[in-house]
Amino acid sequence: MLTILGRVTSVNVRKATWAADELGLSYKREDWGLPIRDPKVPEFLALNPNGTVPVLLDDDFVLWESIAIMVYLDQKAGGDALLPADPRQRAIAMQWLLWQTGELGPNWGYALNAIVRKTPGYDDPQKLANSLKGWTSAMGILEAHLAQSGDFVGGFRFTLADIGITLGLHRWFTTPFDHPPMPASLDYYERMKQRPAAAPWLTPQTP
Repeated sequence: MLTILGRVTSVNVRKATWAADELGLSYKREDWGLPIRDPKVPEFLALNPNGTVPVLLDDDFVLWESIAIMVYLDQKAGGDALLPADPRQRAIAMQWLLWQTGELGPNWGYALNAIVRKTPGYDDPQKLANSLKGWTSAMGILEAHLAQSGDFVGGFRFTLADIGITLGLHRWFTTPFDHPPMPASLDYYERMKQRPAAAPWLTPQTP
């Protein structure tokens, strides 16, 4: 039995669980990550020295980093269910999955903690403004792409990139602030929400 360690309020954990659900893989999930369960303890650090979630356990195999976990799950399920075999299509899917992690995600951190999580210490108006500005700028890149990419991020079929991007859009649309119009992103987001495997991970309780 696969085990995914991590709290569902983490986008990175939901990348792994949604991917597993899309692939029809059986797994169990254990809550780890603050404020539920501190990962900076010897038990968890022995699995992931970074003290971050998710962590995947597959018998005696241990894997961390959400994208590595997603790719491993796809390979375990057959190899190209959520990552195309075609090198160019595969590269485009990985490009947008990595972009969500490296470019889109870092911009929402301060805003999420200030607006949604009400984390103590996240009360600097200028830092909040900078976070929202950077987040909106990154969203502008995604909006322009989705306006011409077709039904999916890669333009060909549903891939791991659609999981990462949709979870990013979920965070965008469920964080209450004055959003500029993003019609292509909203249309795409609403369509992705209809996928049966997506429903548990795109709720008001999982911003």
